[in-house]
Amino acid sequence: MMTTSETSSLNADNLETAQSDRLPITALLALSLAGFVTILTEALPAGLLPQIGEGLGVSESLAGQLVTLYAIGSLVAAIPLMAATQGVRRRPLLLTAIVGFAVANTITTFSTSYVLTMVARFLAGMAAGLLWALLAGYAARMVPEHLKGRAIAIAMVGTPLALSLGVPAGTFLGTMVGWRSCFGIMSLLALILIVWVRVKVPDFAGQAMGKRLTLRQVFTLPGIRPVLFVVLAFVLAHNILYTYIAPFLVNADMSERTDLVLLVFGISALIGIWVIGVLIDRHLRVLTIASTFLFGLAALVLGVAGDVPVAVYGAVGVWGLAFGGSATLFQTALAKTAKEAADVAQSMLVTAWNLAIAGGGIVGGILLDRFGSGSFSPALLVLLTATLLIVCTARRHGFPDSYH
Repeated sequence: MMTTSETSSLNADNLETAQSDRLPITALLALSLAGFVTILTEALPAGLLPQIGEGLGVSESLAGQLVTLYAIGSLVAAIPLMAATQGVRRRPLLLTAIVGFAVANTITTFSTSYVLTMVARFLAGMAAGLLWALLAGYAARMVPEHLKGRAIAIAMVGTPLALSLGVPAGTFLGTMVGWRSCFGIMSLLALILIVWVRVKVPDFAGQAMGKRLTLRQVFTLPGIRPVLFVVLAFVLAHNILYTYIAPFLVNADMSERTDLVLLVFGISALIGIWVIGVLIDRHLRVLTIASTFLFGLAALVLGVAGDVPVAVYGAVGVWGLAFGGSATLFQTALAKTAKEAADVAQSMLVTAWNLAIAGGGIVGGILLDRFGSGSFSPALLVLLTATLLIVCTARRHGFPDSYH
């Protein structure tokens, strides 16, 4: 028979096991809101360019540089900031990034100077680079190994929500109450988030001096480069099509249905991130292969039947399903591969992701001007075939069958 002390010990162990299987939903949703604020801050100007241009006394093309400078801020800041702050405690660092959004969006709300607004946007982009580098690693540290993927999926759900619901809602609100009010609301959201993070999100220590790795050491860890290549190729393929979806739809006489097509994409993306969140901790490799294959299938259908509306809607739905959980897949793969160097590795992912966004605009524009939108499908298939080959060959490191 067991003694009283042995029984108490067993009960304590069972309680600890039960607690370890509980996701810290409130804390993870705070990270999700942080991602929502980041994406909305980045993309909101795109839907309000005429109003912003009029308000700042510049052309729409100059107003569009608010998006460009934000992306540049993220691109140049993510790796240096994360490398410099490896030893800093994580919650104060996260709060610093959120405060950056509050300050930048407040300046944007009240500024009548184009130059000052552009400076604010660059600072917001820097805050975004820091925040994106933190999110996945932060979520992963809150939970045991077997729940890391699901935790990252919840932390990332703010991204598709911002793109599919937040940006259209913000654009509608901006036309009703003015673009400055939209950025004021974003500042208010950031202030709420500061309190939420301070109360509900646990703090973690930075890395001890002896455990810190240089950028070169992190980059050369087994599996890091394959994951980064997959991010670059997959997201580049996505952005070629996403950036130029309106001219692509002209072939099917659907240019006036761009909003509906993007809604189909957004809804499918939400379903995709839910599916990935449920299955990722057991099937990361299979899900990455499946997502790449589905995206390739959608690209093939768009190439063969891009002038048939029904086929376009179906292909866009499959594309959204494939892309929705991709950020979660890549960030989870990188976090598990890099282990204690996850934050620095994530900053590299942020850089690769933003390079792919910029590259999508450049490459897609060249393809459109020289060969027409019909060239998108072959270009996507080349990129996705390369992606699939890398995922399939990265069986030991990067996208293994299981993590140890």
